[in-house]
Amino acid sequence: MKSIKANLNKLIYLPGWLTAILTVVSTVGLIYVFLKEKENSITAYIIYPVSAYTLSSISVQLVKKIPIWYKNIIKKVYKKPLGKRYLTDAVFRIRVSLNFSLAINIIYSTFKLTFGLYYSSAWWVATGVYYTLLAILRFVLIRYMRRDNEKQGLVYEYKCYKLCGILMLVLNLSLSGMVVQMVWQNKGSAYPGFTIFAVAAYTFYAVFSSATDIIKYRKKKSPVLEASKLIRLAAALVSLLSLETDMLVQFGNDETFRIIMIACTGAGVCVIVLGISVYMITQANKNIKENAIGTN
Repeated sequence: MKSIKANLNKLIYLPGWLTAILTVVSTVGLIYVFLKEKENSITAYIIYPVSAYTLSSISVQLVKKIPIWYKNIIKKVYKKPLGKRYLTDAVFRIRVSLNFSLAINIIYSTFKLTFGLYYSSAWWVATGVYYTLLAILRFVLIRYMRRDNEKQGLVYEYKCYKLCGILMLVLNLSLSGMVVQMVWQNKGSAYPGFTIFAVAAYTFYAVFSSATDIIKYRKKKSPVLEASKLIRLAAALVSLLSLETDMLVQFGNDETFRIIMIACTGAGVCVIVLGISVYMITQANKNIKENAIGTN
């Protein structure tokens, strides 16, 4: 049994020099096959399994090394004062995350607005405006976190939380209008060239960031941190809706199916964002009253 395992390890964990040679051979071979259109040739039948084997070996080795690399990076970051603060201070980490998200948000909304105006796309302009308003929401949170929160008190924190809920309610009205426009006026936008990949990349980033925040800070009881999580969740949902809409326009041939999918997904996202907005406002009102009574 041990000898079988040892032989398997030798097949999977190749020496560095052999991995390098196989990578070069696979890359050159695949380029040759596709450029010369020899997908059904003997050369292709040799290159395909070689490249698959090489890729599998590299993937397995990376999966084993990634945790080690991650631990080493964390140790190096922890030795730096700023890095240590980022790893140990949840509020500081949220502040950094908000600033980074704000920067990405501004870039993405500018991208949408610019291409929307250039290609005369009402949908892109509308989504660009939506992300601009989301950027304003994040800016409100950042401004709050820069103030002396201890002096302001928990009541002020919940007022900020309530303001975010109201702004999200306004955003939901504009989102509902966008969905109605897409369904009833049958409007959509096809992506020119590379832009679909940029939008897909942003969508995956938004979903991953939102899921990470929810898991990381689920035990934190700060209204501002809670608002940050809910805003990122709403942004991720709208990103998914936007990507689905544009991909259906780009690749879908069945108009009826496209309309049904946009209507169902759009309605679902609007209901969820509306629920988040109402939840934030009601929770804020409740806690503002409780803390106001407690301080009197």
